Amino acid sequence: MDSTRRKFLKIAGLSAVAGIGAPAGLNMLMNKNVQAAGGHGDAAPAAHGGGHGEAPTGKRYGMVIDTVKFHERPGLAEKAIKACHSYHNVPDFGNNKDEIKWLWNERFANAFPDKSHYKKDDDLNSNQFLVLCNHCDNPPCVRACPTKATFKNKDGIVMMDFHRCIGCRFCMAACPYGARSFNWRDPRGEKDGRPFIKETNKLFPTRMRGVVEKCNFCSWRLAQGKEPLCVEACGGTGAMVFGDLNDPHSEVSQVLRTRFTIQRKPTLGTKPSVFYII
Repeated sequence: MDSTRRKFLKIAGLSAVAGIGAPAGLNMLMNKNVQAAGGHGDAAPAAHGGGHGEAPTGKRYGMVIDTVKFHERPGLAEKAIKACHSYHNVPDFGNNKDEIKWLWNERFANAFPDKSHYKKDDDLNSNQFLVLCNHCDNPPCVRACPTKATFKNKDGIVMMDFHRCIGCRFCMAACPYGARSFNWRDPRGEKDGRPFIKETNKLFPTRMRGVVEKCNFCSWRLAQGKEPLCVEACGGTGAMVFGDLNDPHSEVSQVLRTRFTIQRKPTLGTKPSVFYII
């Protein structure tokens, strides 16, 4: 065998390994990570944006936000935000750079960048849309966290253990929704005599500098048979509907069956648990 033929076979072999073996190995690794994180992989139920797999078991809490009802009721979104932030001791550092957000408003183009904005009416582009952690069924933030400070509980809620957080912000880099905030300052502090937490709620822990935080779907209220604070703040308006996505008889499942909804960046495969009526 001459050197030219040997060189050709060597190049062909390397190409085969890079072109065939690498993707296969990568797919195996990704499927392993999805299963380890509690995701359904390729067997995700059709109702949750996957293929035809087995019916889901256990609970998976989710939410439908009716943006039309919010836009018809000025101030309702701010009421929901205040109910959330005041109870959970979300600090106000006084500037956008250090802003901590659990529940907040975004413009349509920012909330749904993957949707077509071409020829949209002025109201849609000018209105604000409530956004929060999507509590994904396949959360990339959970896989990215090296200390398991962020994890998914048995009810499908993506949780934060503030004491385990080391401030690496890997979860923030992994989250495609910008739903996590980092405390660059001490939330318990103050500036010019103004405390960052206006009135501390002693029923919920405050955080410290260097910790990531986000919405927790008021998991402590769910354990008491109550709704999240933001849902409660909306009263009987139906602007926010919350419940078990795996229960076909729940109110949230009935709304999803009868109304057209969209999700934020669904093509990423994270399977968000928050749906929007536009």
